[in-house]
Amino acid sequence: MKLEYLSGVKLGNLVRNGEVSASEVITYFAQRIEQRNPSINAFTYTKFDDALNEAEIIDKKIRDGEDPGPLCGVPVALKDFLPSKKGWTNSHGGVKSLIREDAEDSMFYQAARKAGAIAIGKTNAPAFAFRGTTDNKLYGPTSTPFKVGHNSGGSSGGSAAAVADGLITIGEGSDGGGSIRIPSAWCGCFGFKASVGTIPGICRPDGWTATHPYCFNGAITRTVEDSAVMLNYMAHYDPRDPLSLDHGPKDFTELMKKPITEWKIAFTPDFGIFPVEKEIAEIVRNAALKLELAGAKVDEVRFDFKYSSNDYAKMWCRAISIDTSIDMELWKRDGFDILKDHRDELPEEFIYWNDVAFNSSVMDYRLFNEMRTEMLDRQQDVFDKYDIIISPVTICSPVKNSDDNNTLGPTMINGKEVEPIIGYCETFFENFTGNPAASIPCGLDSQGLPVGMQIIGKKFRDEDVFAVAHKFEQIAPWSYDIPASREV
Repeated sequence: MKLEYLSGVKLGNLVRNGEVSASEVITYFAQRIEQRNPSINAFTYTKFDDALNEAEIIDKKIRDGEDPGPLCGVPVALKDFLPSKKGWTNSHGGVKSLIREDAEDSMFYQAARKAGAIAIGKTNAPAFAFRGTTDNKLYGPTSTPFKVGHNSGGSSGGSAAAVADGLITIGEGSDGGGSIRIPSAWCGCFGFKASVGTIPGICRPDGWTATHPYCFNGAITRTVEDSAVMLNYMAHYDPRDPLSLDHGPKDFTELMKKPITEWKIAFTPDFGIFPVEKEIAEIVRNAALKLELAGAKVDEVRFDFKYSSNDYAKMWCRAISIDTSIDMELWKRDGFDILKDHRDELPEEFIYWNDVAFNSSVMDYRLFNEMRTEMLDRQQDVFDKYDIIISPVTICSPVKNSDDNNTLGPTMINGKEVEPIIGYCETFFENFTGNPAASIPCGLDSQGLPVGMQIIGKKFRDEDVFAVAHKFEQIAPWSYDIPASREV
């Protein structure tokens, strides 16, 4: 039985019904990882023995008549960035001197475990998750399975590549500027970033600013339904998260089925400021228009932003570096000076932006908030008239991996300068505004590389994003076995 491209729900049902055991599932995927991972470099390490032990527990529960959950026995991977499973280790995205034992479980892993899934290993990410590609000095670059040698996207690129290549069924992502959506687009997966406050994040000792309000934990999957199941388990109120909201009980697997008849959808290829490649814009435009088959009305709209895409991208680089520059200062006070003693482990771009963040003035941060406010207002101008905004996820196709373990995005597109950390991604606005957004595969470019369509919803209307994504998945179903033909 071929298991690699089944959805999590379908695979979980096979295990629950006794058609295959959880132990057999883990053994199957362990063998597939050993065979195929070396070519794409999705995993930083695996824990097959731990996974088999958990599988045996699940098999016993099923024999005893218990229901372990809708994803019972389903293999998932955790992102090798921050702590995600007690007793395992994280490397802060391939930074050797920062390898530490995980002191806590991530929200993704807590949810996956409750749903019956089994963690099988950790996947690659860039240092401090600070870029839209996946590459680092310790583990090197991760490739999209659609074309080995081209990057998987980042920062959750290892998880997306593993899901796309059938090495796992569901992968952990975290999204501070598009880190779930970007690799989902470049690997042909579905990736969802929730509204601010929907999924709690508990950070200490600073519970107010660390990871908030820009960074979000979430899942990368092959189907919309699998992401809806994960959100059912991840979304809840927690009073220890100062931004957590109580939306009451919601079943996203049911809410995603609501019709979108007469919904008004705004399509933009570029938000008026991104130099998007013509082929990407046309693929996403044609995909958006398919939603009219479901009774929606799709209009192309214009945005009128005051600043350039480079201005906003550089602002993101400064703002997202605040937490890490604080971390490095605190480490220094504790006797660990990473810049002095381990500088060669870090990308120079990361060091530069942390210096910028640490040495910024109060008026720099005033300007940042003004620019972020404009993002909110211009987007809300459209939401005053439309239910959903659709755009490309990235303005270009997956870039080639570099040979220096420091793969970046493009610096020029259509003759215009592009900021290479995040400036080729139309994703980071939603991290600053807190709106829900997803990437769904919508076609292949002329090189056979996948293209992602971004679906953006009104704040706290996560179910609207799922409804549009589910309907598009029905209208234009995606073939998830395309990478299976690649050589290994």
